[in-house]
Amino acid sequence: MAEQPTRTIGIIMNGVSGRMGYRQHLVRSILAIREEGGVLLGDGETRVQLEPILVGRSEKKLAELAAKHGIEHWTTNLDEALADPRWEIYADFLVTKARAAALRKAIAAGKAIYTEKPTAESFEEALELARLADAAGIKNGVVHDKLYLPGLEKLRRLIDSGFFGRILSVRGEFGYWVFEGDWQPAQRPSWNYRAEDGGGIIVDMFPHWNYVLENLFGRVESVYAKAVTEIPERIDEQGRAYAATADDAAYAIFELEGGVTAQLNSSWTTRVNRDELVEFQVDGTHGSAVVGLFGCKIQPRNATPKPVWNPDLADAHDYAGDWIESPGNREFQNGFKAQWEEFLRHVIEDAPNRFDFLAGARGVLLAEAGLRSNAEGRRVELPHVTIAGAAGAEASAELAGVGA
Repeated sequence: MAEQPTRTIGIIMNGVSGRMGYRQHLVRSILAIREEGGVLLGDGETRVQLEPILVGRSEKKLAELAAKHGIEHWTTNLDEALADPRWEIYADFLVTKARAAALRKAIAAGKAIYTEKPTAESFEEALELARLADAAGIKNGVVHDKLYLPGLEKLRRLIDSGFFGRILSVRGEFGYWVFEGDWQPAQRPSWNYRAEDGGGIIVDMFPHWNYVLENLFGRVESVYAKAVTEIPERIDEQGRAYAATADDAAYAIFELEGGVTAQLNSSWTTRVNRDELVEFQVDGTHGSAVVGLFGCKIQPRNATPKPVWNPDLADAHDYAGDWIESPGNREFQNGFKAQWEEFLRHVIEDAPNRFDFLAGARGVLLAEAGLRSNAEGRRVELPHVTIAGAAGAEASAELAGVGA
């Protein structure tokens, strides 16, 4: 039997009535950890229990959520929650436009902060938040959930083992068909398709691609991107037509430190013909892998077939059968929950924290560079970024126009 928790840590959860905040952060992370008796600390024995307070604009929604899940505390007054010393951590799942202002309040209140991405609407503001948090000496983290997916965990293990030899390229496909909202309701909120409300697939997905690429393959040094609004009109949650002003598909080439080239397509206007909604193919001199949310198929060099191009004859070879499913060899948990536990240990016992506000700022920088690349029809280089800013005079000049 696990030891009883010796303390409780209070968490302000702002925006938890939204889809991601509710499903992944409240139910599958915080409540799941509570049901296990709290977060297990590094000694492997001690657990610290969690006490959330739900924050939002709707008293009705908050009361319903609290009653449904047996949560004692909820409020529509963020300032009061931030002023209460019982709540040591501020967690943000708001829409992007509202996030930076709330994060500033939490920094001023001296709370440890864990937030969804992007951390701000501009790189300049995201970097300023990182500086403010650093100056205040508060612990901070940004959601990097894709890295905790079973498929990418298996990919990380392949990279660490040297399976690929020298990695040559990465090719990724992400997306699915999001209904327009007329004859079938849309699966995503309407603000996602309005640039004025912080929407757009580049703003949404490029921060993800940045941390996936830099943590698995190397820092992103440049991007060439093409963004498109392929469905110009959609229907919102009230059944009203609105102009889609944000990009709903993006096609990009990323050059990575060390010479790896990555090609990633992101689309809410594609119909799925692959095993999972996101898949990456990684090719190396000694082997290749195809990974998704959960699966990981490999093809080593010594088991690679020898195709011959012949357009005059139908090819009956089963290429899919040439791949081997990589075993898990361990149990994988929900990625959001895994990173929450990592961040909680960072706050409670000063365990390492890999993904802070500065990492979040780099993701916003890539999104801005992608938008600039699309607007100007050219490749855009990305500078090294530190708390002090962008490295080098040329990089600073480059940054001055990003997002313009």
